[in-house]
Amino acid sequence: MDRASLGRLGRQPGYPLFYVTATVTRLADEMFSVGAVLLVLHRTGSAALAGATVAAVTLPSVVSGPMLGAWLDRSGRRSRVMIVDQLLAASTLIGLVLLAGHAPDWTLPLVALVAGITWPLSFGGFTSLIPVIVPGRLLASANALEATSFNVAVIAGPALAGTISAIAGPATSLLVEAVLTIAAIALIARLPALDVGTAASTRPLKEIVRAGLRHLAATPPLRAVTAIGALNLLGLGLLTVAFPYFAVDVLDTHRSVAGYLWAAFAAGSTLGALALVRLQTIWAPERVVMGSVATLGLLMLLWPLATTLPVALLLVALAGVADGPNLASTFAVRQRWTPRALHGQIFTTAASVKVGSFALGAAVAGPTVLSLGARGALVLAGCIQLAAVAAGLIAARGERRPEHVSRALPLELEDDDDVHHEDDGERDRPAVQVALDERTAAERPPSRATDPERARKTAVLSGVQQHEEDQDHGEEDLNHF
Repeated sequence: MDRASLGRLGRQPGYPLFYVTATVTRLADEMFSVGAVLLVLHRTGSAALAGATVAAVTLPSVVSGPMLGAWLDRSGRRSRVMIVDQLLAASTLIGLVLLAGHAPDWTLPLVALVAGITWPLSFGGFTSLIPVIVPGRLLASANALEATSFNVAVIAGPALAGTISAIAGPATSLLVEAVLTIAAIALIARLPALDVGTAASTRPLKEIVRAGLRHLAATPPLRAVTAIGALNLLGLGLLTVAFPYFAVDVLDTHRSVAGYLWAAFAAGSTLGALALVRLQTIWAPERVVMGSVATLGLLMLLWPLATTLPVALLLVALAGVADGPNLASTFAVRQRWTPRALHGQIFTTAASVKVGSFALGAAVAGPTVLSLGARGALVLAGCIQLAAVAAGLIAARGERRPEHVSRALPLELEDDDDVHHEDDGERDRPAVQVALDERTAAERPPSRATDPERARKTAVLSGVQQHEEDQDHGEEDLNHF
């Protein structure tokens, strides 16, 4: 990513505070999977209960996500539901600290379910607002930074939870997370951008939910990245319990090292997201997602070969680099193939599917590790990534005919205004060619063009397209690093 884009984003009204708020919120969320697992293992010794607790806080997303997305698209006051989300999360964290080891085991997943109701908002809710705050020409850079926000949270969250747990105990880790969650509430209250670009609507929630789900199911690129993302998170969910056991049984270190393994993965992902952002301008973003997840799966199969912590951190970080373009490209697919009126619905629904899949992976992580061992669980997680790519290829089949798509043109060629595009069933054409076609159609008289005229038009368009490609290649050489 070039410095000029970073500078323009920094000067975009409301964006810096938006980015900080989203990152702090996610930082607190990412502490949970490590802190809660270590707390439950410390006080109960039950791997199954640890996985079930993490699953309980994420599983309700499958049901609540579509409704929350519809609410974001319908409501004129998004900040209120965001604040409620953080209040529920803080209450749940304190409840787990008070109950773990002192109350019946079944109370822990039950308390975690409360926070799970609004859990998708931290993942899809903020991301859906990027096109409202950021102009079209900066979307690719903003998506890369958004992926970096997730990765920074995944780096610092687990590492912070692991470090605090090792020094002061897992309970302290969850209490620190609760403090960060309360701080996020104060930031959300100062973020007017959450309510920008939307007005209260009387459209029924059920109608918005149906429209979003119908659009998600009917659009092959959206189907593909959603299927890939779901299985991708299913495999990563196994790591919630596999990493602590891998640290103890294979690497001969403390369980809290699991936080550093997560941090290494996220550090690599951050590097990959920033360094490989130009891939979105070379290939379709859904193809970038497939290639990223396939490479991730292959590299994950190398993890069990590590026998020391430094080697394990290196291999995990390398896989993270491959995973880097995945998230930003997923955002690009959703923005490209989703009308603005359904952004909240699509982003939150897709996020809820992914979070629900992560919950399923975490739920079966305990039994999987106990039956296959830590190494076997890591191999299975890598194989699931390869299965995700196969599922994406199958889901991508079909004609790309979205009914009403905003921002359907390549992101780097858009202007600041909303773009509404009707797909006529033809193959995608370069943006310059589309614009010239439309201009020619508007200016020419209602008579059929002669063959020479059509030949001249074809030659001109070919020259313009070639010039555009030459410029793109030149820019790629200058900006590549």
